[in-house]
Amino acid sequence: MARGGPGRRWRTLLLALAGALVVAPALAARIEVSEGDGHLAAALAAAAPGDEILLAPGVYRGPVRITRAVILRGTSGAIIDGQGSGRTVEVVAAGVTVRDIAIRNSGRNAETMDAGIFLEAEAVGAVVENNSITDCLVGIYVHGARDAMVRNNRIRGWTAPNLNDSGNGVYVWNAPGAQVIGNDISGGRDGIFSNTSRRNVFRDNRLHGVRFAVHYMYTNDSEVVGNVSTGNHAGYVIMFSDHIAIRDNLSDGDRDHGFLFNYANGSEITGNAVIHGGEKCVFIYNANKNRIVGNAFEGCRIGIHFTAGSERNVIAGNAFIGNRTQVMYVGTRKLDWSWQGRGNFWSDNPAFDLDGDGIADSAYRPNDLTDQIVWRYPLAKLLLNSPAVQLLRWAQAQFPNLHPGGVIDSAPLMRPPAVAALQRLEGADR
Repeated sequence: MARGGPGRRWRTLLLALAGALVVAPALAARIEVSEGDGHLAAALAAAAPGDEILLAPGVYRGPVRITRAVILRGTSGAIIDGQGSGRTVEVVAAGVTVRDIAIRNSGRNAETMDAGIFLEAEAVGAVVENNSITDCLVGIYVHGARDAMVRNNRIRGWTAPNLNDSGNGVYVWNAPGAQVIGNDISGGRDGIFSNTSRRNVFRDNRLHGVRFAVHYMYTNDSEVVGNVSTGNHAGYVIMFSDHIAIRDNLSDGDRDHGFLFNYANGSEITGNAVIHGGEKCVFIYNANKNRIVGNAFEGCRIGIHFTAGSERNVIAGNAFIGNRTQVMYVGTRKLDWSWQGRGNFWSDNPAFDLDGDGIADSAYRPNDLTDQIVWRYPLAKLLLNSPAVQLLRWAQAQFPNLHPGGVIDSAPLMRPPAVAALQRLEGADR
């Protein structure tokens, strides 16, 4: 009978595998690279999975292509320059990390998807962190790389003479599970743009000097949380996307819209704030079954522009403060913006609360016949102080049936609610 049966052979194999797992981390090497033509490319070609490639201060010529699971890290003063061609750093392997490097000067061709850092679909679980990215068409392009992490980068985008020819700070395309966290982004077209994706998290980013701070297209089941948009054309533009959690974000001084929802459905929009707004704090167009609760909309020409065709939304517990027109809604349906006995706070509501329950004793109507006439016929503003208009307002007050269909808040709040985005801002100022 032969010695060593199947059981012994399996034990030997398991012990060999266990030994490999113990020894493998010790085999990872640090490869130090100095400035010079071809040095970085040679190091990448020689590296094994798990190795760390450390760049000394200096300028390294790109484009650079990473095909193994390595860590590419820079010391202070390490720069990779794409020389205006293609993708400055391209990652085509899973488990790659790129950190602590100044990356600049990608190509400018949108058709070839030029970028500072480009994560191809094979770059599953890639980590891109603590880099400074400048003068690139797209700062970081996550092109199908599942579960990628883009964290704590500083991105200063290239802005074309025609803004629409510019790229985005971070572009996420069909990358389920990708996260974009704690980045500072300015310049270029959109700060963060997500297209045809799902299960993404965009959190605690600062976005300024762009067209749209956060732009969603065909992206579902995702989170936009704790971001700050300052001085952009628009803050948060959510289009053709469903089931998005939009929480605790701030729009400060955005020109056109703080928030825009177009064909956005089934989303939770809570704890956000628009301050120092421009044209519209929030615009809702054909957006359905959303829950818009506990937000603050302040200082815009129009607090909320709500269009017909948007159905079954809950709009309650919000604060509308100091907007020149609180609500713009032109339609025939009657909409009650209260929920479970609580409505919204309206800074221009001269209400009483005789029983002290925090709910005004009478309903609030933001739109009357005069408002609708002015929206349809702007020249009618010349007549606002005329006796005829004053008579119309008095008649509506005496005969409520004269009010047109539109928004009514049947349980307006006497005090504005606490809003998480404003509390964070106040805490930061202290």
